[in-house]
Amino acid sequence: MSDGQSLFNLFSNAQFEIGGEDQLREFRSRHAEEPQDDESKRRLQTDWERFLADIHIRTGTLLKTDTVSFLLGAGASKECGGPLIGTIPLELERELLSVGITGGARPRIRTWIRSFYIAIRRVNGESVGAPSTREEILQRRDSVSGEAQPFQVNFEALLSLLHRWHSALPQRGGRIRLEGTPDVDLRADIIDECTRQATSALARLCQLPASGAPESGFNAYKDLLRKVLTRPLNLKRANIFTLNYDTLVEQAADAEGIVLIDGFVGTVRRAFRPESYDHDLYFPGETTEGRVHRLDRVLHLYKLHGSVTWTAEDPTLDNPYGIRAYGEELPRGKLVLIYPTPAKWGESLGMPYAELLRRFAANVVRPQSVLFVIGYGFGDEHIRAIVRQALAIPSFTLVIVDPNPQSDFISKLKARDDRRVWILSGITFGTFTGFVRHALADLRDESVSRKVMDTYRALGEDEMVDSEGGDIDG
Repeated sequence: MSDGQSLFNLFSNAQFEIGGEDQLREFRSRHAEEPQDDESKRRLQTDWERFLADIHIRTGTLLKTDTVSFLLGAGASKECGGPLIGTIPLELERELLSVGITGGARPRIRTWIRSFYIAIRRVNGESVGAPSTREEILQRRDSVSGEAQPFQVNFEALLSLLHRWHSALPQRGGRIRLEGTPDVDLRADIIDECTRQATSALARLCQLPASGAPESGFNAYKDLLRKVLTRPLNLKRANIFTLNYDTLVEQAADAEGIVLIDGFVGTVRRAFRPESYDHDLYFPGETTEGRVHRLDRVLHLYKLHGSVTWTAEDPTLDNPYGIRAYGEELPRGKLVLIYPTPAKWGESLGMPYAELLRRFAANVVRPQSVLFVIGYGFGDEHIRAIVRQALAIPSFTLVIVDPNPQSDFISKLKARDDRRVWILSGITFGTFTGFVRHALADLRDESVSRKVMDTYRALGEDEMVDSEGGDIDG
């Protein structure tokens, strides 16, 4: 592929809208066809470099906003092999079946795997086609190794249903019976085992980067953190909010020598203490007098739905919320603590979920705040509600990075032509790797930094973003 053809494909797969207005419209009119001669190729190269410089100035200006936050969804982990759980991942179902069906000539089907399929049908009804009989479950086991299609059921919704069933039972024991399609008649220990198996299988899929995943995916995480840290030190610490359970942000921070303030305190026993988010780091630490400097390699990390390295323990004086974080993996026998949705009324509306969600809302509704949303389809109402609240603040800017945005929420945002809403889509700008590589500014670039400062000063502190306010229906 020639350089001209590569560039032509690059911008052909790029979409960038501000307030519904295509920012590449003029570029496309100048380069409607693939260049054939050297002069056309040079002109394309020059125009593309100018456009990238312009988008870097735009994102660089946002990076200099008082409060900068990133919200990462499953799409940000996809290139590292992360599962997309808008459906039931086949590899997860395959693992559950391998554990839930034992024996040789006369296989034994464990009751918890039957309840797993009952839950699937309760989430989306009989039309989803989940097996119900012994023969159908055995056929499904054979088909998931071949051409089977994943069930069109959100896996987090399934986990939430299992948690709701559990919450309806006494603290110990009990049985739940529900009429409907299908009928439910399950003991508490069966529901607990199904939840444990499903959660553990998901946690194993979230041990990323996966074997064989391209290095570019993990490198993009490191590049993101490096670029975010080019913000001036006099501004608030940047926030990384993630809905993912994996540890890619933590691994990237370790690789880059970055300190993450993640809500946990301790060295051997790391307990959840949310007041740590209000701490900061300075050097030198040998003196209490004279001038000290703010440590530059620090970010705040908030894992809104939990992590594969978290587990619940009985609360104690040194761990008042009963949440403990481990290293790369939990000790054998420990259950991963993740929060699929707020429907898990017990733990999820207590600590740490409520505190983390409160801090997310507090950051995005501050004046002069920007939220970069990457790889997330706005499938959670509690997140949508906070974004709607933020959009009522005139100085808030929302940047959506999605290769193919299709949610109704994004469609309603686009329909309002609000210039505080930026949407980057297509492969070039809309993927996590593409956005970090091509669109996100590095403020260490002197030319970009100088122009960003000029733009920032020209706009003025109170006019950085369009002042069109108002709530958003969604």
